[in-house]
Amino acid sequence: MIEWIISILLLLGGSFVLVGSIGLVKMPDFFMRLHGPTKATTLGMALLLTASMIFFSSTQAGFSAKEILISLFLLLTAPISGYMMIKAAIHHKLDSIERTKGIDNIEDDV
Repeated sequence: MIEWIISILLLLGGSFVLVGSIGLVKMPDFFMRLHGPTKATTLGMALLLTASMIFFSSTQAGFSAKEILISLFLLLTAPISGYMMIKAAIHHKLDSIERTKGIDNIEDDV
């Protein structure tokens, strides 16, 4: 039963990482490209690390806290780094496509 849970978590995690990586390459502008690594890839890595925690806790006698620390680090740093990159892009007035303009910019265009 544990093998099925680990397999499902690995497949889901790999799928999220793949979708996030494809989104990083295929999205049209910088603001949309950040959604892949900050959202889908972070969730995928959390699922992969959860599968790793379950596997190593079931095969070894002790409990490994490394995966928990890595998960916490990723879940804290990925959104913060994405936010900082967005702030830098806004500060440098990076061009975006029409669909990613905010409400403020849309009202100015009307």
